[in-house]
Amino acid sequence: MNPQRVLDSFLEMIPIESPSWHEAPMAAYCTEQLANLGFTVTFDDSARETGSDTGNLIAHLPGTVPGRVAFSAHMDTVKPCAGIEAVIEQRHVCDDVTCRMVAAVCSAGDTILSADDKAGIAAIFEGVRSVVESGAPRPDLTVLLTTCEEQSLLGSSALAADALQWPADLPAASRGTECEGLLDGTQAVPLFVLDADGAPGTIIMGAPYHFTLRAAISGRAAHAGVEPECGVSAIQIASAAVAAMPLGRIDECTTANMGHIEGGVAVNIVPAACQLEGECRSLYEDRVMAQRDAMTRALEEAAAQFGGSVDIAWTVDYPAVVHTADDAIIQHLEAAARAAGLEPRHAISGGGADANVLGTKGADAITLGIGMTNFHSVDEYILVEDLEAMARYVEAIIAEYTA
Repeated sequence: MNPQRVLDSFLEMIPIESPSWHEAPMAAYCTEQLANLGFTVTFDDSARETGSDTGNLIAHLPGTVPGRVAFSAHMDTVKPCAGIEAVIEQRHVCDDVTCRMVAAVCSAGDTILSADDKAGIAAIFEGVRSVVESGAPRPDLTVLLTTCEEQSLLGSSALAADALQWPADLPAASRGTECEGLLDGTQAVPLFVLDADGAPGTIIMGAPYHFTLRAAISGRAAHAGVEPECGVSAIQIASAAVAAMPLGRIDECTTANMGHIEGGVAVNIVPAACQLEGECRSLYEDRVMAQRDAMTRALEEAAAQFGGSVDIAWTVDYPAVVHTADDAIIQHLEAAARAAGLEPRHAISGGGADANVLGTKGADAITLGIGMTNFHSVDEYILVEDLEAMARYVEAIIAEYTA
């Protein structure tokens, strides 16, 4: 792993503006980098479904020994991301024992930094490049870079079910061996998604189901000063429903939120319509379904109480992904972390990542912490040493899966 090169690669990516639905410039950059490493690069047709200006990038590099491993990150960022200026500053970092000054790549303060998820891409590229340049044995490698991840995982959700299968016309080290199942889709390919907070070595053992609620409440309009008793306030119904809902942290692995409300046209009119949007999440299906039902019940009972009606629509944005400590992929990750000089650490996430979806599409998918901090904000930063550590981790994971 070349420390200066991984930093330079990350700094080179940062100015490439790639908000959701506009990832084409980033895709062009990544295509060039992967092609230079010998990958065969293709794009799927997911843009027709997502509305992005490019599809998901899928790249394959034949290995030199049996086996297969895949890495993934996303090309899109949140806003504000126009004209990102990155600066390297010294940051005071403390643990339970010591405090020290370390170099960090930071946003200058007017935009995000885009470590989420360009730091993940930079680490993948450097880890793979180091293995290729060293001539070390390697399994077949797949790199998947998705679009619209920040929009409830739209890009990975639009990925075809067979997209991760090895192309029949591409040579593969695994073909003709006991690993052949990895090529025809009968066995899930281990896939590592570099897209979480937490220091390198952090393994996301669980990430939740995500359900989105959209409710349209109907009341009856009336003059608020002349005949308010003739009206039915849709906003009052919404208020009563939200007040009756269990929200916030429900238990250690379940949350719920109402995030948007809109309704009414004027202060002197009893509002006839109100729209609500919210969500619920849980690691466990029975708990997320119970929370969904509780929120639905609160809406229906409030509408009935005040004489209105409600149209409720729930969308399952993505399923949960849960791993246990004795899973083979966890054992491999812990061994690779130690080989890279990192301390393995298990964590549970309250947010989703592409791994939530890719686990349903032929992958044994798991998310890894990359050290990004204060992401989705203008205070975003990542320690230079964490960027280097993630590149070493990618290199070590490849070695761990080398038969």
